[in-house]
Amino acid sequence: MGAIVELVTITALDFEGCYRAVSTRDSRFDGQFFTAVRTTGIYCRPSCPAITPKRANVSFLPTAAAAQQAGYRACRRCLPDAAPGSPLWNVRADLAARAMRLIGDGVIERGGVPGLAATLGYSQRQLTRVLTTELGAGPLALARAHRAHTARLLIQTTEMPMSDIAFAAGFASIRQFNDTVREVFAVSPTTMRTELRRSPRADVVAPGTPGLLTLRLPYREPLDTGWLTWFLSAHAVPGMELWEDGVYTRSLRTPHGHATIRLSFQPGHVRAELALRDMRDLAPTVARVRHLLDLDADPMGIDGALGIDRSAGAGEHGGEREFTPGIRVPGCLEGSELLLCTMIGQQISVRAARTHIARLVDALGEPIDGPVPRLFPTAEAVAEHGAEVLTGPARRVRAIVAAARAIADGELVLHSGRTADDLRRDLLALEGVGPWTADYVTMRSLADPDILLDTDLVLRQGAAQAGIDLADTTRWAPWRSYLSMHLWKTALEHRGALVREPSPQEAKNHD
Repeated sequence: MGAIVELVTITALDFEGCYRAVSTRDSRFDGQFFTAVRTTGIYCRPSCPAITPKRANVSFLPTAAAAQQAGYRACRRCLPDAAPGSPLWNVRADLAARAMRLIGDGVIERGGVPGLAATLGYSQRQLTRVLTTELGAGPLALARAHRAHTARLLIQTTEMPMSDIAFAAGFASIRQFNDTVREVFAVSPTTMRTELRRSPRADVVAPGTPGLLTLRLPYREPLDTGWLTWFLSAHAVPGMELWEDGVYTRSLRTPHGHATIRLSFQPGHVRAELALRDMRDLAPTVARVRHLLDLDADPMGIDGALGIDRSAGAGEHGGEREFTPGIRVPGCLEGSELLLCTMIGQQISVRAARTHIARLVDALGEPIDGPVPRLFPTAEAVAEHGAEVLTGPARRVRAIVAAARAIADGELVLHSGRTADDLRRDLLALEGVGPWTADYVTMRSLADPDILLDTDLVLRQGAAQAGIDLADTTRWAPWRSYLSMHLWKTALEHRGALVREPSPQEAKNHD
């Protein structure tokens, strides 16, 4: 291990607050910062069960890459790289946060630092300076930390040869792979695989069927699984999505091919079965699943800001309805799919939208093997043949085809590194896209936490039932996207379309 360098405060981390979290082993802060211990040369997650280090021996860093850059190795007891991701990358919209979202999607592995810088519209030098200042590590070091995490997952969840894992994880050589694993985890790749058989890790399931990876994706509790269950099942499109016996299955296009995912909610984690055509797509696929389910959110902070009582499930809004703790804002797996499906579903029911989208998928979607037989059509396919397949008002069909053409030609860019203002402006410039559609797509594609869909009829009904004045919502900033989900859910419960799960206190009283 290299020499440990003296750490400086990279961001405005509150030392006392961080130390209290470490002293109480508070898992809510896992992934939000990392503890570097000078005397051991190890960095940990806040909830690490090891003896709390002395104040004088610790520093707190915003990223695992910053700790690795300083010469620290990952704790093999708490596996800090397996913690939920930081919620800051969604809350913040600055350059550093947008870069982190793209790095998690594997942009550097595919296009290098020049590709990342070009995507964000900055020079490589400026990007490196900002990331080093804000996050304690430059883009290469941040990408290296992601590669190390991907390598660990492949080592522990597959029987792939180490040479194949090295390149699948994004390393340029086997030597670089071996050196990185030893530096980050203080063991060789072979030893790491052997250790799994003796002590299974929290975020992996023992290797099973070749080509199928099974992971445990952690999240910060609480998690309103009832809302996510309804959202996924109600919007599942036949042919590319399936909800059956509590398992959500769907196909998706990945950077190097395609994948099929199977997701189910378990206590403390989401079980994810991934069938990848190309193992290089592991990290991007996991990042997209986490984004889809909003697994990196901080529900404690959000619930507190919205006035939700975690013990009883009731909000302080004074209305007739209670808000369930831990609600999430569903994201998306692909921006172009989200936009086109949203446009198809304008002014019609969810069920009718599913029928129209299923027809499009069946006619233009790429066939694949597996439990869901097709991928969502490419923008190019919709632009070329959508008018032949889509039905409904001619103006709407023309608008959908035009949007697909804009995506296919590169005139409209949909990726997680965009700012909300820029994306919303570009969406509103499209024919047939109004404020609601622009806000909805921006909220879900960028995980923007502060978009209130106050023109939505169902949401307005929920607000009336909850006793909330939509003209005065500034007190709930920057969490109004979550308020939108609560109000939607309230209206759906009132209609009987969604059965409210009992709060923890209600369940306790019933018992």
